[in-house]
Amino acid sequence: MKRILLCVEYDGTVYAGWQRQINGLAVQQVLEEALSQACGENVTVTGSSRTDAGVHALAQHVHFDTASSIPPEKFPFVLNNLLPPDIRVLTGREVPPDFHARFLSCGKTYTYRIWNARHASALYRNLCWHVPVPLDTAQIRSALPALIGTHDFSAFQAAGGTAKTTVRTLDLAELKQENEKLLTLLVSGNAFLYNMVRIIAGTLVEIGLHRLPPDAFSRALASGNRLDLGMTAPPHGLELTEVRYPPLAFTDPASLRWHTP
Repeated sequence: MKRILLCVEYDGTVYAGWQRQINGLAVQQVLEEALSQACGENVTVTGSSRTDAGVHALAQHVHFDTASSIPPEKFPFVLNNLLPPDIRVLTGREVPPDFHARFLSCGKTYTYRIWNARHASALYRNLCWHVPVPLDTAQIRSALPALIGTHDFSAFQAAGGTAKTTVRTLDLAELKQENEKLLTLLVSGNAFLYNMVRIIAGTLVEIGLHRLPPDAFSRALASGNRLDLGMTAPPHGLELTEVRYPPLAFTDPASLRWHTP
């Protein structure tokens, strides 16, 4: 048996999220079925992040064990002939047997896209949240620095979150104006709570509409109260952009303490 790590890109529009479930088709199920067919054995994969229904991924990482003789670097070519076009395997590599795609991750970057124009986009309708009222981007940017650093983000977690701790460290929170209509929020940190990025995005829109003050994040960090923040933005604007691992994860993962926030 050997352990393989794949980097997977997917458009989550038609899927009930990443994780296999009984009430809808999930990305994990589709990938496992393709892998089982390719390897000639039942294959179960473990993902780095459990993205929700409608959420996309540019770089989801998954590991699995197999006795297949397929060279690790050939898995993208084999699997992409079996997968639907909205799921693509980008890379494959062998990793140590105690590597873990989720617990050894040391950081992630998410992107949230907002289409800020009177009319929705036909081309980007599944990738952006359409906000038809002009946003005050200066107000939005003034709110972002409060997120940087290590804080108790308990107010930024939706009901149903199961994290052992709500303390997180963010090292990047910035808004880019891609063009006159497209706004891109980038958020990077060591880990994220359930719906945390969508709550940040929803709050920023309300700040940009002058429905919430620019210090809304500071107030919520101090109070721990979810009601001090704005709405949870819709899932289709969210993308898992990057998953980071320490170098030792690929050579000596046993020397690392598993990350289980």
